[in-house]
Amino acid sequence: MTVQIGSVQLANPVMTASGTAGYGTELAAYMDLASLGAFVTKSLSSFPWDGNPAPRVVGTSAGMLNAVGLQNPGVESWRENELPRLQRTGARVVASIWGRTVADYAAAAESLAGAGLTALEVNVSCPNLEGRGEMFACDPVATAETVSASAAAGVPVWAKLTPNVTDLSEIASAALEAGAEALTLVNTVFGMSIDPVTAQPTLGIGGGGLSGPAIRPVAVRAVYDVRAALGEVPIVGVGGIAKGSHAVELMAAGANATQVGTASFYDPRAPRKVLDELGRWCRRHGIGAAADLTGRAHQSATAPGAAAGPTTEPVADPSGD
Repeated sequence: MTVQIGSVQLANPVMTASGTAGYGTELAAYMDLASLGAFVTKSLSSFPWDGNPAPRVVGTSAGMLNAVGLQNPGVESWRENELPRLQRTGARVVASIWGRTVADYAAAAESLAGAGLTALEVNVSCPNLEGRGEMFACDPVATAETVSASAAAGVPVWAKLTPNVTDLSEIASAALEAGAEALTLVNTVFGMSIDPVTAQPTLGIGGGGLSGPAIRPVAVRAVYDVRAALGEVPIVGVGGIAKGSHAVELMAAGANATQVGTASFYDPRAPRKVLDELGRWCRRHGIGAAADLTGRAHQSATAPGAAAGPTTEPVADPSGD
């Protein structure tokens, strides 16, 4: 089950997704965190941040909308109070960071130098105050500057990108050229829901990020397109994974590893279940190494081990809610 993401080797290709598993050992009662490829923290900033007004999370027909607003205690507090407990579980730790300016990212990264991290995931899908509110990840120059500044942590950098752009490959290329060892694809999709009775948005801030099963096809397309455009670049696929075959799909599109996020909200054991199901899927289909799954969709349909027919899920009832 071993996989390679740039210079980082993981025991298996299943991790938690940032923002869905807390900062430390919240899920430790449900699974052995050390059994996962890595534990990815909720995004941290160089300063404490309160986040957005409630309601922050609402369910949808195929996932959820969230506008938590990146609430966090700050890097220093997390490093002192949460990281030691997390590391005692034996988990490989990937810290996610965010900021409002390039200097914020640099400060957060510097605070994590020497912390014993496996990698640093740079969440560039945040409003850039220096760029008048546009996401860093919507601009290749801003993305590159942020990734470069995050090298201060002294560990491999993974750039987490948004699908809410016209040309994702251009942004991905800029991140790699700036020093990112890998790309995490993708973050949430812009969305909103409105209460039909009050005629007001259901989230306290209005709109938010859509995640869960509804965005898996978006993630698959993003991973596939970036792999096709940039070749065998290290990619972590995330978006709507809830079972082993979903991880297989993202890896076939070009991902070297995957992250499980929204599924953990309704089943905190989801990451471990996905890992177990992925192992069974590989054995059942004669796949000797998980790494062999990566990029299979870019090979000939008649290549050894290719599926013998469509395996997609049936179309959902559009009237269901």
